Amino acid sequence: MSSNALNFVVGDYVVYPKHGVGRVVELQSSEIAGMKLELYVLRFEKEKMTLRVPTNKAESVGMRKLSSDKQMNEALITLKGKPKVKRTMWSRRAQEYEAKINSGDLVSIAEVVRDLFRPEDAPEQSYSERQIFEGATSRLARELAAMEQTDEKAAAVKIIEILKKAAPQYQKVAAEA
Repeated sequence: MSSNALNFVVGDYVVYPKHGVGRVVELQSSEIAGMKLELYVLRFEKEKMTLRVPTNKAESVGMRKLSSDKQMNEALITLKGKPKVKRTMWSRRAQEYEAKINSGDLVSIAEVVRDLFRPEDAPEQSYSERQIFEGATSRLARELAAMEQTDEKAAAVKIIEILKKAAPQYQKVAAEA
């Protein structure tokens, strides 16, 4: 890909893998150590954080435009799938979940949300499971909200509704086994 494949303008919503959805608020020129740098200034409202990313590094750090409708639909379909329960130690699973969330890949994030979802009648989650679930859900909801021009809360409700509809069919299978 060419270096100017990623062109963002002020006002664009972008996804920065480790922080989620932000907005380009400014294009800035700075001189650092005698080198002139062009920077994207990103604002992440939820974290009340500003991040400066050199324009020539945006692609290599994984910064991208919002997902396409096709990618979002794929992620929402993933939520309806059967949760994959791994029998490995929690610390290893937690690392895998965090890596998926920080990858910025929508389907991977949806997998974490699906795998950690617990309906009201299921056994209680541990604190760390709940934290990772909430983080992944928030990340997915923020991108969905930006795409549907709604707020994060409404997008999160939509995600939870999809999970609640899909959960009973998998719980029946587990109970019969």
